[in-house]
Amino acid sequence: PGQALLAEEGAAGSGTSLQRNILQSARAHSAGSQPGISRFVTSAQNPWDHGDYSREDLVRIIAEQQSDTERLFASPITGDTEILGSIFPRPSASLTFKDVSFSIPMPDGSRKTILEPVSGHFESGELVAIMGPSGCGKSTLLDMLATKKTASYEGDVRVNGLKRDHLFQRIAAYVGQEDVMPQHWTVREAVEFNTSLKQTVLRNVPTELGSKGVDLVLAAFGLTGVANTFIGGDKIRGCSGGQRRRVTLARGIAQRASLLFADEPTSGLSATDAELCVKALRIMAKKFNVLTMVVIHQPRIEVANLFDRLVLLTANPGRMIYNGKMSETMAYWSSVGYPVPQFCNPTDVYLDYITPGGQLDHVDEFVAAYRERLEPGIREQVDARLQETGMSAADMIASHHRLQEIAHMGPAAARLKALASPFHRQVSILLHRKKTLTMRNKQAIIMPIVVPVLVGVLLGVMFMDIGSKPFQQRLSFVFMLLTRICMGGMQLMPQLIEDRIIMKYDISERLYSVPAFIIVGVTVDISLSLIGAILNALIMYWLSGMDWKYFGMILTWALINFFVFDSFFSMLAAGSPSLQTAQVAAIPFNSIFMMFSGFMISKKSAPSYLKWIFEISPIGYAIQSIFCTMAKDAGEDGALVIQLYGFEEDQEMKGIIIMLVMALVFRAMQVLFLQYKNNIQK
Repeated sequence: PGQALLAEEGAAGSGTSLQRNILQSARAHSAGSQPGISRFVTSAQNPWDHGDYSREDLVRIIAEQQSDTERLFASPITGDTEILGSIFPRPSASLTFKDVSFSIPMPDGSRKTILEPVSGHFESGELVAIMGPSGCGKSTLLDMLATKKTASYEGDVRVNGLKRDHLFQRIAAYVGQEDVMPQHWTVREAVEFNTSLKQTVLRNVPTELGSKGVDLVLAAFGLTGVANTFIGGDKIRGCSGGQRRRVTLARGIAQRASLLFADEPTSGLSATDAELCVKALRIMAKKFNVLTMVVIHQPRIEVANLFDRLVLLTANPGRMIYNGKMSETMAYWSSVGYPVPQFCNPTDVYLDYITPGGQLDHVDEFVAAYRERLEPGIREQVDARLQETGMSAADMIASHHRLQEIAHMGPAAARLKALASPFHRQVSILLHRKKTLTMRNKQAIIMPIVVPVLVGVLLGVMFMDIGSKPFQQRLSFVFMLLTRICMGGMQLMPQLIEDRIIMKYDISERLYSVPAFIIVGVTVDISLSLIGAILNALIMYWLSGMDWKYFGMILTWALINFFVFDSFFSMLAAGSPSLQTAQVAAIPFNSIFMMFSGFMISKKSAPSYLKWIFEISPIGYAIQSIFCTMAKDAGEDGALVIQLYGFEEDQEMKGIIIMLVMALVFRAMQVLFLQYKNNIQK
């Protein structure tokens, strides 16, 4: 291969100095080399060290790097395959943990140990498998390392010898067991979403190269054929469950983090698809220097051999059995006295011996062997690594940004904050997603617009020509119109709760902020609901035959009430654990506000100790203002109605202020509930 490279350099001798001195990509196909492996060879440390390096060179280099990676994904890969690193690697991140343990409280006041203290150290660029029988604490260990464990736990976890801080999730990505995504998303959009929010905008990198990067990720996980297929679910047909699992994994990869935690990413996949996924993880780990930790169940031998390290845990309680190189596991098993039989899958044998209660249960022997042979060395290594410090998360972000600058990529200003994208970009990306999903989802159009129109026709027919009837009969129409518009927000609660669940998973990965989510939701959902409310009012009023001089006033009060009740329903949707709970919680409040509107229960007839409710009833102020205005044109009938119900004039400003305060309070509560309630518990 070396002679071939020299020959190619000689052939380029008549070109520019950059062409003469830099060989961006050369494929080695001589004996002993692996097909599809690309080598980046330079006579200087980096291509941009040369004076004639330009944006065109950058574009060509990125394109060639992508082609090299594409060939890797298409080539057979084993644990021995040489995968050379990219010239754009992730900043190095090692992970060290000492005496990490977890227990849960029991009803009798005692505590049950799920995972006894375990320790270890992983280097950047390693692919680590965490295995063990059910209940051994492997997912618990991963969650503690990834800062996803919400319950308290013991132990010390360091990245590059430093404690994890608020920037940890800028350098780490997590792939959970749940595949929670909007059903009307396409596979490509799901991956692009994470890429857009987690990556810095690079002004000098053409858009088509960014799209090519997404294509590579899709190809790596066998998703090219379904790139434009909906994620799907119970509302719409889409990709299969196994494909959704791979989309979730692809979204984690697309974040381009230095640390990747994957909890059972191959569950539900065929053996072939599982191998495809782990192969892609190995390529990304080696080529881009990503420390990747994977919880996995008994993979077949070809998959197991792709891992660099193996962490084996046993159950009842969770204890360490092995922590070392995957290639040395069989030799270790033999040294303990239980060699792996020929023609057997080693991972099956490992699990047979360390599963409590199994026919080949030798848990105690392997625990004792680990504590005697491996644990002293691991603890010594861990103690040594804890004394060494490397780059902090802030240093890693700044270092990667500096690399992009000197490579002439034109990155936006570096952000040393928990969220990679600035607020305006979050809103822009979320707004694009919301509009796209809304246009594709027929229910999202039917519920806020079509349903109010149909209801408006129905109620309008019921009150047809009510405008020619006596004054008191017209009041019931006004009350019904206001009530219908106020209650319109309830039909959005199912979608609000569905969006909230998706948001919780996105927020856990620090993709965007809660205020950005609320702004986008309010902008799109209220816009649609307002259209429906106005159409509803227009249809009802037109069919009623009421005098149009009152329409502007009635519509104004109806819309003010709409905003108050929409805020109230949004608050309930944000704070309730389920749709049923939210709807049940809304009923008593709706009933009270309707009953104490001044129409069903008048101020004169209400008990004295309940009259304060009229002061906070939004619809009550609307009814009072509208009735008082209409009564002026109704002569004696109007005066009689005002006296009968006890309405007061000149209360409009007071009502508007109270309703404005209520709407703001409800929105503030919505923000707090979305931020702190119904969070993912692990």
